[in-house]
Amino acid sequence: MRLRKKWWARPEMESSPLVIINPKETAGKWNIEFENNNDIYLELGCGRGRFITNRAQQNPSINFIGVDLKDEVLIYALQKLVEAEVENARLIPMNIAGIGEVFDKDEISRIYINFCNPWPKDRHNKRRLTHTKFLTEYKKFLKANSEIWFKTDDTELFEDSQVYFKESGFSIEYLTYDLHNSDFTQNVVTEYEEKFTSLGMKTMFLIAKLL
Repeated sequence: MRLRKKWWARPEMESSPLVIINPKETAGKWNIEFENNNDIYLELGCGRGRFITNRAQQNPSINFIGVDLKDEVLIYALQKLVEAEVENARLIPMNIAGIGEVFDKDEISRIYINFCNPWPKDRHNKRRLTHTKFLTEYKKFLKANSEIWFKTDDTELFEDSQVYFKESGFSIEYLTYDLHNSDFTQNVVTEYEEKFTSLGMKTMFLIAKLL
């Protein structure tokens, strides 16, 4: 679905201390931005912000960063953070392809990837956020033994991703093809997840650990 342009979104985001408009300038200095040395968890493709808002509320001693490309989506994430009075989260409007330039070595302790584009055509596979091309970038700033939590409703992407993780030096610590009927208790349901679960679609989930 094509998003309607919201011309007011960018000025509102630029005026908020929760939005980092030029994130490359903060690389290596995220502890200064958050004014603490707490672990930083990164959500790639944060959408309308329910997930990052809930995580930040539940974990005040952890810092969170959400990344998404569209102002028309991120503005809703910003509104959720403001309404919840969350201070331990930041948003970055950018293309995730450039994520390697935003953080320095060992700055990130966990990555969340929730329902990313499956890019099913072979010629587009390298655009997948779990592809070895992206995993190589993440490894530049992930701490040792950090985890990537990955959710999807696309079976082909889920199975291909298991291969990508293993090829890139990650071990699969947890895996289920039916998250909502599993023994995993730490799930936060995204807007997308709620919608498609109501239609009977299953959510697949894994935790990959950087060795």
